[in-house]
Amino acid sequence: MNDAVRADLADHAGRFTDNRANWDDRAALHEASGYGIDELLASPTAITAEIAPDRERLGDLNGLDVVHLQCHLGLDTVSLARLGARRVVGLDLSGESLRRARSIAERAGADIDFVQANVYDARQALTGDFDLVYTSLGVLCWLPDVAAWARVVASLLRPGGRLVLRDDHPVLQAVGDDTTHGLTLHEPYFQRTEPMTWEDEGSYVAAADGSPTITHTVSHQWNHGVGEILTALLEAGLVIDEVTETRFSAWCRWPELMERGAEGYRFSDAALRDRLPLQLAVVAHLPEQTGGQ
Repeated sequence: MNDAVRADLADHAGRFTDNRANWDDRAALHEASGYGIDELLASPTAITAEIAPDRERLGDLNGLDVVHLQCHLGLDTVSLARLGARRVVGLDLSGESLRRARSIAERAGADIDFVQANVYDARQALTGDFDLVYTSLGVLCWLPDVAAWARVVASLLRPGGRLVLRDDHPVLQAVGDDTTHGLTLHEPYFQRTEPMTWEDEGSYVAAADGSPTITHTVSHQWNHGVGEILTALLEAGLVIDEVTETRFSAWCRWPELMERGAEGYRFSDAALRDRLPLQLAVVAHLPEQTGGQ
């Protein structure tokens, strides 16, 4: 990472601090909400509903070294371990998330190394190279510089190693929450230097009665367009193998407009399903080194 990028990220230090405190609070609320923990622990072969759509993309993980970036409570990390990975590491900014993740992994009988670090510091925080970098759902919006992120991903992979990314689609991120007048573009699609700053006592899961409250309510997000994401990966030296945009979401963004389908949440009105992409999935790999290089 060059000095200019380091200086730019240093300018965001206060925002990273806000986000870490916000996610420390969310960790307690999410665990209290259930978050699929009991379902994961009910069977030694169970995997999360979040990992299931990526099962084909992930391929055979037997004997592979896997790192899960921005792993939060580690449920998907446990799922990766259950799919046969040899070494599994989960990395997250939130220490409170990882404290709970370690407890969940222990109860699941999963051997996982959880490391607290900013994703931009992952290469310095982790030892060894990996066959797979996995990151999924609500991840890129917390990162101000997607090009620097892509370089970190490339640095973690051994030659031939792969990235599997699935996230909320950037167009979905640009649409506003208020649907009184239909779906309207409200937030920026293209990256801005200044983040979108929110103050919210809630999260994306319903809080159970008596759940811990979010006291650190301020968080900061950045949207990254599809072109920006793909170009960042290409410039980091990765080869893109798949780009998929889906008509379903992992969460119910607009309860009044959406219903549960076989693949996730989709618009109840069939006419809307062709108008707005809800998720973006990208698979890429670091090329094998060739003779003479």
